[in-house]
Amino acid sequence: MTTVLQPLRSVANGLGLAWWARVESRQPDVTYWFGPYVRRSSLEAALAPFLADLRSEGAAELSHTLLRTRRGEPLTISSEG
Repeated sequence: MTTVLQPLRSVANGLGLAWWARVESRQPDVTYWFGPYVRRSSLEAALAPFLADLRSEGAAELSHTLLRTRRGEPLTISSEG
């Protein structure tokens, strides 16, 4: 996260105006939250490498939804835990 943008992202997230991607995989059965971003286009640009990284680690059947919301920890949620 860029130091200059970090406070802006925090404020946007606190107000529920930040963009997040909810990424779900079926093998393993995990939900990943990726964000926050101030602009949807910035999230879209950063999402492809994130998805590629998940695939390289063995995640299968990935789907994602872009949401404008407020989000905190945890950013990775396993159905097993």
